Amino acid sequence: MEFAVLIKAAIMGIVEGLTEFLPISSTGHLILAGALLGFDDEKAKVFDIAIQTGAIFAVILVYWQKIRATLIALPTEKQARQFALNVLIAFVPAVVLGLLFGKAIKANLFSPVVVASTFIVGGFIILWAEKRQQRNPAFARIHEVESMTAMDALKVGLVQCLAMIPGTSRSGATIIGGMLLGLSRKAATDFSFYLAIPTLIGAGVYSLYKERALLSMADLPLFGVGLLFSFLSAWLCIRWLLRYIATHSFEPFAWYRIAFGIVVLATAWTGVVTWTA
Repeated sequence: MEFAVLIKAAIMGIVEGLTEFLPISSTGHLILAGALLGFDDEKAKVFDIAIQTGAIFAVILVYWQKIRATLIALPTEKQARQFALNVLIAFVPAVVLGLLFGKAIKANLFSPVVVASTFIVGGFIILWAEKRQQRNPAFARIHEVESMTAMDALKVGLVQCLAMIPGTSRSGATIIGGMLLGLSRKAATDFSFYLAIPTLIGAGVYSLYKERALLSMADLPLFGVGLLFSFLSAWLCIRWLLRYIATHSFEPFAWYRIAFGIVVLATAWTGVVTWTA
């Protein structure tokens, strides 16, 4: 396998890891990075989904104590069973709607212009959500994920489905959606991480199985490099984000989304950059 292809895989892995858990859309950044690198064929689309698993290993590592304690307590503690059930409940809507509409969404919405447009819209929604919680701190009625009810989890799971539109951001949808539903910034972020584990592992495994005819043993180095760099960059990003949200809002990410979306639209319309679908 050519060294240049492995370099592209490493770059894509870093992009995935740095953007997966920030409210700026990893899928959107991967589409745009793939367009610039010429790494956007059918195999690359499978690659983009599969390397999300590397980022999820980083979540498992950072939250391992909580995950381990929950698994041990499942047979005896009601709170642990409720927490696990909440994650499952929130996971189900994405499975159902993904199977129903995933193919149509990929065929019609995976383009740089759509990504840029949703970047901008999502940025304004983040600004609105942050202003709302800042004006009325009492609106955040849930400060720990253990306090969530099954209905809270279902609502977050339904909001997560908006992330099937590329550029929306899965973490952005669950974190900002959670805040609009009454979760604190920390609780919404924590639950977004936990929900990412079954969601992204499921998406990766399903994509690899469905597109297995495109793949061969010769692709192992490509996927291995992508997974490794995705894991390392995601681990660094998660640790930084958990410290950041303790004293900061998500408003800078909103302005980044808006500015980046405008740049992509401007370069596409003026022909400065030829963005491919």
